[in-house]
Amino acid sequence: MNASMLFVPGTSPDRYLKAQAGTAGALILDLEDSVPKASKSEARSNVVDMLSAQPAHQQVWVRVNPASSQLLLADLAAVVSAKPFGILLPKCSGRKSLITVCHYLDALETAAGIELGQTKILPIVTETAESMFHLGEFAGSTSRLWGLTWGGEDLSADIGAINNKEGGRYTEPYRLARSMCLYAAAAARVRAIDTVSVAINQPDLVRAESAESFRDGFVGKMAIHPSQLASINETFCYSNEQIAWAQKVVAALGCRNGSGAVQLDGQMIDEPHLVIAHRILGDGA
Repeated sequence: MNASMLFVPGTSPDRYLKAQAGTAGALILDLEDSVPKASKSEARSNVVDMLSAQPAHQQVWVRVNPASSQLLLADLAAVVSAKPFGILLPKCSGRKSLITVCHYLDALETAAGIELGQTKILPIVTETAESMFHLGEFAGSTSRLWGLTWGGEDLSADIGAINNKEGGRYTEPYRLARSMCLYAAAAARVRAIDTVSVAINQPDLVRAESAESFRDGFVGKMAIHPSQLASINETFCYSNEQIAWAQKVVAALGCRNGSGAVQLDGQMIDEPHLVIAHRILGDGA
């Protein structure tokens, strides 16, 4: 699957049809930020219709409204029976927020005759200052947890920042949020998904962000515009050089005869390098 996850406004069924034919690895039907308050009910109805035409080659997620909006339960009640792959949960503040949604999903899946646990959850875990203090709570929380992602725009508003980037790069508060999301996902043994880039029709900027994300351990990136997809999809894959290195590491450490570390190309390598090598070759964690 391609590493990109493309947002599609719940008010735009025509965009969904185009996105189905595109290169996004997953689609996120949005009921939150891209939908005006007066259009929430219409968007819910649209999303249910879109889900009924879900393409087999893509995951289809729904971003619901946060619990603070008083719209969350209505969103879930409308879409769960249409069987989205999962729910993108905004403003998730730790285990308590997550488990509440799990209880809702248990009840709604049972009522709809859907296999319990089928609907996955991808929480956005850094959109408030409070949430930053709960990032260690996701490990072992629920089998519904598919991954973790982060966001910087809502966090900016919550902490009162003037801007969250300088020279095209996130400033320290947001780089901290990004890093902590990565650590939290690793601790929970789930996928880390990078946040959107707000750069439209600027493929080099998106490619640079994506390359940094992939280097550091993220396995995918969300997109807000189709122009971003090529840069994301091209970047989230291992190079021939990286694959060749991984093959040499596996070969070298596979015949070490009990030695803890061996020399390879002028460097000492040991067990952590073997874990990385297996991951690059697709046969490890």
